Amino acid sequence: MRRALIALALLALLAAPTDAATRWGWLGVRIRDLSEQEMEDISKRFGMREGFGAVIVEVIKETPAAAAGLRNGDLVVAFRDRPVVDTRSLQRAIGSTAVGETVRLTVLRPEEGRRPVQVKVGAMPDAMAADRVAAEYGFLVRDPEGQPELGGARPSSVPSVAAVLPRSPAERAGLQVGDVLTEVAGRPVVSLDAVREALLAAGAEGPLALILRRDQERITVTLEPTVGR
Repeated sequence: MRRALIALALLALLAAPTDAATRWGWLGVRIRDLSEQEMEDISKRFGMREGFGAVIVEVIKETPAAAAGLRNGDLVVAFRDRPVVDTRSLQRAIGSTAVGETVRLTVLRPEEGRRPVQVKVGAMPDAMAADRVAAEYGFLVRDPEGQPELGGARPSSVPSVAAVLPRSPAERAGLQVGDVLTEVAGRPVVSLDAVREALLAAGAEGPLALILRRDQERITVTLEPTVGR
């Protein structure tokens, strides 16, 4: 179950094409796709041919979304008057928007119906941006977990691969869940912060060189950027 949730988080990070010199746009919300039942209900209630949009699950405090008055439960159905069909389309639209630019979202609220919301797009925090670089290559890194009980296996001293996206550059290169990262883009890494700093410096234009430890074996892999970015 935990791995499935991590894989979903990995998918959620993927959005607009990466440029190491450019900051991604960011709203500060957690979103999800509509269920089939929700699509049907929205279609009936608002007269749409079929329900679509991205549901805001959580508005993070002190973010552009909070400042704009977005609410938990809002359904984002348009970005600059262009339909938002799912979470991925909204992520791509926001991620490719210049930081500081004000954009118009159209949201549906249960008791208020359709309404426009003006949002000034902020810069994605460095930690999230670094995770996005990793996600562009198809993997996710997390801190080692604490020792669960006396006598259990001790955690590694550096972060390890928490998820690998199917059919991604990471999978094609043979990356595996549990691989311990010891070097990223030529930089030795001894903490999650060090991994993120190396990822931010490298960007996602590739290729990305990694040195891993798997059991007692030292492995070198090179991840190529996604074709057709």
